[in-house]
Amino acid sequence: MKINWGTGIVLAFIGFISFIMYFVIRMSMDDRANHDLVTDDYYKQELVYQKEIDAERSAGKMEASLEILRSDQGLTVVFPDQFDVKNITGTVSLYRPSNKHLDFNFPISLSNTHLLIPDNRLVDGRWDIFVRWKYKDNTFLHKEKLTY
Repeated sequence: MKINWGTGIVLAFIGFISFIMYFVIRMSMDDRANHDLVTDDYYKQELVYQKEIDAERSAGKMEASLEILRSDQGLTVVFPDQFDVKNITGTVSLYRPSNKHLDFNFPISLSNTHLLIPDNRLVDGRWDIFVRWKYKDNTFLHKEKLTY
C-alpha cells in the first residue's frame, strides 16, 4: 500500500496528539505531583486581601518596617525602636510553599526589639514569612520571601 502526503499529515497529527495526551495523563495521575491548593481556605483568604494591603500601607506610612536577619540560632525579626515592645501583639506565620505540613504560626511576645525563630523549626529551602502585628490601634503587616 502506498501512503500519499495527505495520509502522512494525518498520521503525523495523530502521533503528535497521542504523544501530548500520554504526557498529560501521566502527569495528572502521578502521586508525586500534588496539584491541591497549598492552603485549605484559599478563597477565604482572598476575601481579606484588601485588609492586608491596608496593613502594609500603614506600615510604610508610620515607618514601621521590620528587618529579618539570618543568624546561627535561626531567623531574627527586628522590630522598630520607636515602638514600646510591651504594646506589640500579633502573630508570625511561616509558610512553606512546597509542603504545608511544615507551616507554623506562633504569637509575638517580646522582651526587647528582637524576636528569634529557632533554627530547629526551619528546614532548608524557600519560606514565606508573614508578620501580622498591632501597636495600640494600628495594624501592620510585613511579608517577605526568603531562602533558608
